[in-house]
Amino acid sequence: MRLAFLALLIAAHSVGAAETVVISALRHPVDKSYRKMVEGMELFHELHDMAPRAELRYRVLPRQRDTDIHGVALQVFGDTVKQPVALAADGTFTLARDAKALAEDAVVSANRPAQTMTWRADIRTPGLSPNTRRLGDLRLECLVGMQAGLISQYPSLVGKLVGLFESPREYCSRPEARYLFFAEQPVFGVALHYGERRQLLPAARLYAGVLRGQTPRSERRYCDCQALLDRAYTLPLGDRTWPDDTLVELETMPAPAREDDPLAGYTKAETLGALGEAKVLRFDSGYEVWAYEWSASDFIVLFAPDGRAAKSRLRL
Repeated sequence: MRLAFLALLIAAHSVGAAETVVISALRHPVDKSYRKMVEGMELFHELHDMAPRAELRYRVLPRQRDTDIHGVALQVFGDTVKQPVALAADGTFTLARDAKALAEDAVVSANRPAQTMTWRADIRTPGLSPNTRRLGDLRLECLVGMQAGLISQYPSLVGKLVGLFESPREYCSRPEARYLFFAEQPVFGVALHYGERRQLLPAARLYAGVLRGQTPRSERRYCDCQALLDRAYTLPLGDRTWPDDTLVELETMPAPAREDDPLAGYTKAETLGALGEAKVLRFDSGYEVWAYEWSASDFIVLFAPDGRAAKSRLRL
């Protein structure tokens, strides 16, 4: 095992910056290690104070647009162990701890081809309003997800090895940890809210950082966000000025515009004439986001499939 790791490390240093290398696991790439997922469960119980009213579930999500999550069948699969796993309608499930499955180094296996689905920890404090999450829950999702090995792939071998050198606590405590969360609906804005303090997060934290030049199109097939780009966002997980009880408020694309929205109803030509060229991100749904970024602020316009601005938002 040490020799294999050293070989990977040597290969990483010999790869040119422009090349992309994908590591294939010994087992089917869509499978996940049962042992690591149990380790994630143990970490959740150790750090339960971060989300004291929540329970841990795991979740499967599509990585390709034609993946039907509702038809996924899961099982814990080892040399002799074959145990079905019940999948709820929302794509979540739990695992029981089984000594035999651990001894056989079993996997949690899905009846789906490689790279068609991804996995996440799902930790939710009950009673929150729709499109609202709790920051402590999401911090713990990152910790459990990293411990459980749920991230499908990194864009390069070098990126994969960087992840191996960091513990989940180190990685998830970064202010700029690029751990992707996925909203229930396409998202247009994310704000942190605690007491009288409220902060709208920059556009660069939406859509896997595409507006900032991260996750270019050539690398999106390696990203968990491949089919969920319009729902992906990151958070300043390591910024402890925001306590765990901070609310994460998600403004979705379908939510109506404010009555005083200055651009709602504008055509693309009218917007171009008023504001000039923008960074443009088009989604398969027909929606488009136009982003204007300045040194300390940004302005985003959402265009509906009919070509007219649905709404806009300004972050100062």
